[in-house]
Formats: sequence, structure tokens, C-alpha cells
Amino acid sequence: MMKLTAADGHEFAGFEAGNLNAPRGLVVLQEIFGVNAHMRRVSERLAGFGYRVICPALFDRAERGVALNYTPEDVQKGLRLRAAIPDVASIEDITAVAASFGERPVGIIGYCWGGTLAWLGAAKTHQFKAAVGWYGGGIAAANALAPNCPVQLHFAEADKSIPMSDVAAIGRAQPQVEIFTYAGAEHGFGCTERPAYKAQDTELAELRSLAFLAQYLR
Repeated sequence: MMKLTAADGHEFAGFEAGNLNAPRGLVVLQEIFGVNAHMRRVSERLAGFGYRVICPALFDRAERGVALNYTPEDVQKGLRLRAAIPDVASIEDITAVAASFGERPVGIIGYCWGGTLAWLGAAKTHQFKAAVGWYGGGIAAANALAPNCPVQLHFAEADKSIPMSDVAAIGRAQPQVEIFTYAGAEHGFGCTERPAYKAQDTELAELRSLAFLAQYLR
């Protein structure tokens, strides 16, 4: 874990993976379960494709060292922690992480809550060359924002928390955004520790994400 400091003085941790001298940087944003074992594995896997990766501990603004499991009790704790942190504060943290990569091109990818924050990072900063969001539940409510970089989004067609009507609304508001949906998949299909995990959909979404990031992070 490394230490970072946001513009407002908040100090927070970040899980770091990959070669320090990798030519491209990638900010990986957590679900509502903190920087847990799953997010560390995701970060290490993505780093293997030639990125220096930092996964910031966004919950540090409410409680430090959070690494939750996927139990109902931890879901509720994660939701409480997420509700305690304003989006503007998370954007401060994301901006600080992006700045830490220096002059190299930087992308952003997020899952669940992190998927929404990846969208906000693309729209509310000029730090990123490309942004990818997986099942970000708050994107529909912010679909009028104008992203400052190319964006790719992934949604599960059987997601009980993100109806396909929301996905359609995003598409209408942002016709330039690349959107993929996965038939029969549920929220969190990309997490090996969730019952919703679907290996085939995860592999396809990851391939699409990596190709998209490679296209723009030059």
C-alpha cells in the first residue's frame, strides 16, 4: 500500500501493482467493499497487461483499512460508508491518484460504485485518456454530464439495481459512449466471490475493456 494526499489535505492509502516504470497508468476503483482481496486481484491482473495500477482506498475518508466480504452484513456496512462520502471528495482522491502517475497517459476503470465514479472522473476532471465503468448504478442519474474522454460502459441485463431503461437513457443522452450489455448477467458478474459471477461474460467484458484502454492510452 502506498500513501497519497488529495488537494484538500486528506491522506489516504492506495494499493499499487505493476512495474513502477510502466508506460501507462491505470486507476482502478473499488466496489462498496473497499480495497479487499478481490480488488487487489483485479488490480494485479490488469497490471499484467502493461500498466502501473493504483487502486485508491476511497473509504479512508470514512473509515481506514476497509476490506469487506460479500455477506449481507458487509453489504449494509459498505452502503453506509459509501453514503458518508460525497462524490466531490471521491473525485478529489481520484484526481490525486491520476496526478501521481506524472506525464504518462492514464486511464480509469471502476466496478459498481467505482463504475459510477469512473464516469464522474471522466466528466469532472481532465485527467484521463479513457474511462471504463462496469455496472455503475449512479451513471443514469448523471447521464447529462459531458465526458472529457472516450468512455465504455458495461451493464448486466438482469441487474435488479440497474434496469435496462436506465441503460437505454444513458445511450440516448450519450450516443458517443460505447455501451455493452450482457444477457442473463446480474450485478457483480465480474466478481469471482459473488454468486452472480459469470466467467464467460467477465472474460468478454475484460477483453473489450483492455482493447478500449489500449486504443486510447498512447
